[in-house]
Amino acid sequence: MTYLVADDLVTEPAGLRFRRLVERPGILQLHGAYNGLSALQAKAAGFEALYLSGAAMSAAMGLPDLGIISVEDVCFFTRQIARAAQLPVLVDGDTGFGEVLNVMHMVRAFEDAGAGAVQIEDQFLPKKCGHLNNKNLAPAQEMAAKVAAARKARRHLYIIARTDALEREGLDGAIARAKLYVEAGADAIFPEALSDPEDFHKFSSEVKVPLLANMTEFGRTPFMTAKEFEALGYKMVIWPVSALRMAAKAHEELYATLRDTGWAKPLAGRMQTRAELYATIGYHQYEELDSSIVHSLIPNGNPES
Repeated sequence: MTYLVADDLVTEPAGLRFRRLVERPGILQLHGAYNGLSALQAKAAGFEALYLSGAAMSAAMGLPDLGIISVEDVCFFTRQIARAAQLPVLVDGDTGFGEVLNVMHMVRAFEDAGAGAVQIEDQFLPKKCGHLNNKNLAPAQEMAAKVAAARKARRHLYIIARTDALEREGLDGAIARAKLYVEAGADAIFPEALSDPEDFHKFSSEVKVPLLANMTEFGRTPFMTAKEFEALGYKMVIWPVSALRMAAKAHEELYATLRDTGWAKPLAGRMQTRAELYATIGYHQYEELDSSIVHSLIPNGNPES
């Protein structure tokens, strides 16, 4: 059903819908979507909420994940994903795009764009992927102030505080920061770049709010399933860049094939067909909607007085 005339078009705030998904039994699985098409495909696969990664957005724009993109860039991606899938989206807010007032602006802008939740991390700019080394860690009190500001500004947005403190302050330091962020108003905590199931378990045994695990590929965290994270005490798991990585690898192979053979036929069997694409985006439903609209009559000048 096209979102223009959907009978089930959602009107409840995305933040409330996201919170309800977290609070129900089981672990909430959030697949990364980086545009409207990938969001529709994730929804068709059965995902009930989505994750919008700063790394994926940056890469889609041909940029590194170093805090280069702006609030408006993120809102552009958020609007198309929330509109296309009509699902609550957890949006990567990096370091909050500045200090306290900037964080408050970000929260309102993300809510207006349709976000259901935001993630803020305790790094300084230029920030790095949490699985890289030598990250610039912000003072814990400064991060807590940002969390409090986000809480004050939000209407319904679910607030997740991410800590990257493991590398510099160890697991105990990361746990201490997490507890401070909860006191400041975080709804949930995202302990980034844990590398041992025992660390995941210790974190969940000491931090008593919903926790998010990051199952990114090629990072510090070993491959684990959603059920394994759930058993370790986690309520959410993200696969932030998986969809973009798959698509990028396919692009690479396609372009190499075109360059080397002069045509794309060798890969046609691996492509989404025209019919499959049209079904995904609701092409024929839009077409039917367009043909059902009655043309307006244009008056013939002013009536005689």
